[in-house]
Amino acid sequence: MERKHMSALSIYQTLSGGATSEVQAKAPAAKKIKKKENGIQLNKKSNKKKRMKPLKSRMRPSSSEKSRGEKDCETDDAEGFDSPALDALLTDLAKVNNSRDRANRLFQWLIHPVQDKSFFRENWEKKPMLIQRQNPDYYKGLFSTAEFDQILRNDNVQYGVNLDVTSYTNGKRETHNPPGRALPYTVWDFYESGCSLRMLNPQAFSSTVWQVLSILQEKFGSMAGANMYLTPPGTQGFAPHYDDIEAFVVQLEGKKHWRVYNPRSEDEVLPLVSSPNFSQKEIGQPIMDVVLEAGDLLYFPRGFIHQGDCLPDVHSLHITVSSYQRNSWGDLLLKLMPAALEIAMEDDVEFRKGLPLDYLQFMGVQNSEKEDPRRDKFIAHVQGLMKKLIQCAPVDAAVDQKAKDFLHDCLPPLLNSEEKAGSVYGAPARWGDGEALNVTVELKGQTKIRLMRAGAARLCSDGDTVRLYYTTENSRVYHKEEPKDIEMKAEHIDAMEFLIHSYPKFVSVASLPCETAEAKMSLAELLFEKGMIHTAEPSTAK
Repeated sequence: MERKHMSALSIYQTLSGGATSEVQAKAPAAKKIKKKENGIQLNKKSNKKKRMKPLKSRMRPSSSEKSRGEKDCETDDAEGFDSPALDALLTDLAKVNNSRDRANRLFQWLIHPVQDKSFFRENWEKKPMLIQRQNPDYYKGLFSTAEFDQILRNDNVQYGVNLDVTSYTNGKRETHNPPGRALPYTVWDFYESGCSLRMLNPQAFSSTVWQVLSILQEKFGSMAGANMYLTPPGTQGFAPHYDDIEAFVVQLEGKKHWRVYNPRSEDEVLPLVSSPNFSQKEIGQPIMDVVLEAGDLLYFPRGFIHQGDCLPDVHSLHITVSSYQRNSWGDLLLKLMPAALEIAMEDDVEFRKGLPLDYLQFMGVQNSEKEDPRRDKFIAHVQGLMKKLIQCAPVDAAVDQKAKDFLHDCLPPLLNSEEKAGSVYGAPARWGDGEALNVTVELKGQTKIRLMRAGAARLCSDGDTVRLYYTTENSRVYHKEEPKDIEMKAEHIDAMEFLIHSYPKFVSVASLPCETAEAKMSLAELLFEKGMIHTAEPSTAK
C-alpha cells in the first residue's frame, strides 16, 4: 500500500500524543516523551559468587610466545590511503566537504595500516589489536610533554578535576592529589618522586586534541573522550583493571610495557561499569605482553583487563582515546521500555486491569520455591503482557532520547577559516568610533546556508513540543554546560528537517519549505545566531 505523505510537523505531533496503536506501528515513536527522562533502576546483582570457567583466549599468545616471524596485526594498506603527518592531515580534512567523510578519514589514519572494515569486523568489541609502526613521529603533533608543561604554566589546571597524581607500588594503588591548582613546581616534584600524571580532559586545553576528538565523535556516534598519561621511568601508575569504554592507546613519547588479559568470565564481557582494582593473582596470565613505542597503537575492548608500566630507562607519554560508554542495546532499551509502558497503559485495558487480590501470598522471593499453580498462571500472564508491549515500543523516540544524551556529551566543532568567516563567529560586529558597528549580518533569500556539521543539530519530540538540540554551544569540558535546545515553531519544523537532510549541500534561504518568506528568514537568522549554520560566502553586515 502506498505510504501517505505526512509533514514533519504531523509526524512529531503523532510522536507526542493522540496516535492510535496502528499509527505507532507505522511510525514507531513515543506517544508521550516527557521532558523528564524515564529510567529504570537496575537491580544489583547478588553478592553470591558463581564459579565460572575462564573464557578461552580470544587473542594470539603473548609476544614472548610468538614465533619471530608472526605479525601483530593485519597490515594491508587501506585502499587509496596514505599516512600523512597529523598537521598536514588536519589541513587536508578542513577541505573535506562532509564531516562524516572527515571522520572516516581521520579514523582510518588513526588505525593505519589496518583497514577500517577489517577492524570493525575482526576487533571492535571482540579482541585487542596491536599496531607497531617503527615510526616514532606518526602521531607527532597530537600532544607532547612540552605542551603539557605549557598548560601547567598558563592554564588553571585543578587537581582532581583536570589532573590526577597516582602511584602503584607493592600492589597498592594510591592517589596523591592535593587541593587547588596544579602548578609546575609541585607537579614536577610528584613526577620526580615516581608518580604518574593523568590529565583527565586534555581537549579542554589542547586545540589539536579537541579537533581530533570533535571529528572522531561523528565516526562513533558516541562521545569521543581522552585522557593523557605521563609515567616516569621504572614506575607504574595504575593497578590492573578493566574499563567500560573502547580504548585506543596512542603512544606519543618513550615506551611502555603493556599486559592485556581476557575478561575473567562471560559476566565481564562488555561490562556496564569499570572494575575495581585487581591484584595480580586475580587476573591470570596475559594474552598480550608487548612494549609500545612512540608511533604505536594498542586497542582493547571494554572488559579486557590491562596494566602498563614503564621500562627502567625511559618515560612514557600516551593518550587514550575512548568511546562507546553506555551505548549498548540495553541502554537503548532503558529509554524504550518506560515509554512503551506509558503507551500500553493508555491504549490497552489489559495493562490497566488490577493485580490479583492474593498475588502477594504466592509471588515474591519468599514464595519462589513454592509449587503453586497460581504462580505459573501469574508468570504466564506477565509474559503475555511483555509480548504485547513490543507492539507499543516507540523505537524512534527512544533513539532520539539517546541522541539527546549524545548531543549533550559532544564537543563543539572546531571551525576552519571558511566556516568561521561564514558564521556568527566571524561576523564583522565590532566597536569603533565610539559605537557598535556592523552589528546586523545581512541574510538574503539567495544566501546559501548549511549546517555546521552533519551531527550538529537534531529534531526531537519532547512532550507536546518539538525541540531542536544542538552542539555548537557546548563546552570543551564534559557537561560543563546544560544541554542546548530550542523549542521549534510549527512553521519552522519542515524547513529544519529539510536543512538537516540536505547536508552537506548548501541550500538557499529561499528554498526552505516554509509558507512565508518571513518564516524562512526568521529560521535562518535563529540558526545563524546559535552558530548552527554557516553561509557559503563570508558574512557581510547591512
